[in-house]
Amino acid sequence: MPELSVIVHGPNVQDHLTELLGSLAAHPLPDAELIVAAVGDWARETAERHAPDVRVVPLPEGTGDAAARAAGAARASGRWLHFVHAKDGLPAGAPRTVAERVAELPAEVDVLLLDHVRSTWHTSGMPSRDGSLLARAGRADVALDDCAPLLRLTPLLGTRVLRADFWRAHEQRLTTDDEPYAALAALLLANRVACLPHVAYEDRRLRPASLPPATPDQRYGLVERYESLLDLTRERRAAHAVLYDVMVRDCLRTFARGGMPEDVAREFFRRASLATLRRRPEGYRRPAGLEGVRRSLLEEGAYGRYRAFQAVNRTRRTAKSAVRARKRQAGARLRDHQYRRALGRPVDPHLAVFAAYWNRGVACNPAAIAAKLAELAPQIHPVWVVTDENAALLPPGTDHVVPGSRRYWEVLATAKYLVNNVNFPNAVVKRPDAIHLQTHHGTPLKRMGIDQMAYPAAAQGLDFQALLERIDKWDYSVSANSHTTRMWERAYPSHYVSLDHGYPRNDIYYTAGAEDIRRVRDRLGIAPGRRAVLYAPTHRDYEAGWTPRLDLAALADRLGDDTVLLVRGHYFYGGAASPLTNLRRTGRLIDVSAYDPVEELCLAADALVTDYSSIMFDYANLDRPIVIHADDWETYRTTRGVYFDLMAESPGPVARTQEELTEILTTEAWRDEGAAKTRAVFRRRFCEFDDGRAAERVVRRVFLGQDERSLPPVLPIEERTPAPTPQEATA
Repeated sequence: MPELSVIVHGPNVQDHLTELLGSLAAHPLPDAELIVAAVGDWARETAERHAPDVRVVPLPEGTGDAAARAAGAARASGRWLHFVHAKDGLPAGAPRTVAERVAELPAEVDVLLLDHVRSTWHTSGMPSRDGSLLARAGRADVALDDCAPLLRLTPLLGTRVLRADFWRAHEQRLTTDDEPYAALAALLLANRVACLPHVAYEDRRLRPASLPPATPDQRYGLVERYESLLDLTRERRAAHAVLYDVMVRDCLRTFARGGMPEDVAREFFRRASLATLRRRPEGYRRPAGLEGVRRSLLEEGAYGRYRAFQAVNRTRRTAKSAVRARKRQAGARLRDHQYRRALGRPVDPHLAVFAAYWNRGVACNPAAIAAKLAELAPQIHPVWVVTDENAALLPPGTDHVVPGSRRYWEVLATAKYLVNNVNFPNAVVKRPDAIHLQTHHGTPLKRMGIDQMAYPAAAQGLDFQALLERIDKWDYSVSANSHTTRMWERAYPSHYVSLDHGYPRNDIYYTAGAEDIRRVRDRLGIAPGRRAVLYAPTHRDYEAGWTPRLDLAALADRLGDDTVLLVRGHYFYGGAASPLTNLRRTGRLIDVSAYDPVEELCLAADALVTDYSSIMFDYANLDRPIVIHADDWETYRTTRGVYFDLMAESPGPVARTQEELTEILTTEAWRDEGAAKTRAVFRRRFCEFDDGRAAERVVRRVFLGQDERSLPPVLPIEERTPAPTPQEATA
């Protein structure tokens, strides 16, 4: 008996079924079966082309979604059922991930909840808002009444994997063409639920103009849906309160969306008003502000006043938008005037502007270059571009400007040197006698620059023409290895000179001594002799927020008292809103997301655990163990795009699950002979130009104008001596 039955159901709408089955054929299902409940001849013929691995259940044209699901489920033999609509998709590797997760669930769990991405006719792979809810619920199975906010998850049946016995017990209630009802009812009927906070489903939303308009009964059915569901929450106060709030929000959102004839809109409002009053929980308090006003008018059934309220709000928003636009235009005119005046002044050959990570502060390659510049060319004055909120964190005495200020535009206009690890704003003019130095901030595993054009979830609306115009301002581009040089040439095609000198920020991995390492470990509270493991995951473009991919507390417990787990969240998720802000700081688990510079954390760590972060390429310079945790590699590779197969060319052991990671770190696998050989191959390829003198080479070449042949040569990798290990430093 297979663990999982994937039941694809419905007609071949806009030929999406072909794409879905093609992706499944390219990634065979482990311990799973594929059933296609094909509606109509086109769907049947499409499915049969993928035989013999596909079990086809032919259904007549016009068979509804509910009947198609039921027909597919009747032929299924798996312990768990995953219903996938024919128009939707499954990210690469998702069935394997789901099958592995359900295999470990206890018998009391009836429903597994998944994260998803959204695609439309003009976008693909956009993140859902469900990730944070699923992450907060954790991996432990729960009763819904103990985690009622899960009712706020997007009501997609494809993001619920149902135990087959549970489906059969409630098949009559769950067999409905109202998919949101079935999705919510599955939660309310389940004994216990579990979460998989990984993207394992793609919700493809068809262009509205290609769909038949909703009938009045379908509009009114929204209210009936929630009233029926609320019947399942009697005597369940927490679930009732959350579901009531979901109902009111959905009704108001549907009404605000418009598109209904006047008589239908009025009747919809009336029915929603009655349901709001009938189902209001005891002790319910309306929210404050405009949302509270909306709900008050809905409860009163005040259709006319609600329409007037909408009109006033539209007028107010239009007026505010106009005021903001005028202010922006006035500010832009003033800025342009100041900047143009400054551009008329001579370029200052002794002025250099530095910026890093969208003006976060003194960091990364620009910081290492600025430090070496002070040593080799002290006559050149550095000015850092830093946001107002980060200015207080600068080292004492750092000259800086705040973006948008008058002096900001003056130094950008007159500086001889402009150094950044991202790009300067589009408005910055490239003066003929100024030099733009692009340092970058990592070795590319993921697709970058114009290579993102095929990956809209990663591009996030990036203006590629504007990007190319920014690239054309570069004079120099820093690279750490030949792979990076080649990838920058294709991702950022322009006339700049590639400086194959190494990344200046990595110099410290060869120049730091035992005292430097002891100092950092003392600051972090790591006692001598204890193993420190740095966990540094990267950002996922297909997730709306940071989703914990490991149970960090459980991992720290399994690693024992002799290991300290340093957790470094990606800088996209910093600040007070970081999901790591509540991470307990104990002797075994420390949140180091706000610790800068990250290079010091690498020096303090005996080993690195990461997924697809470029930190692996930098850390490899230390020749210390690296473990890859790649639980969603197929999804990441498909939605983000990559330049090489990390699974085949990893810097160390690869874990696909938390259990595998724990096994690696609790045995010698993390640092055995096989791990060392793998790391040596990785270092030779990706640490090619890093030897401790990268910053010197860059400063001499760019700022002092020395010929390439007169620069310090890159040492062969066999002749380099990395910083001592923590154990050597504290011996």
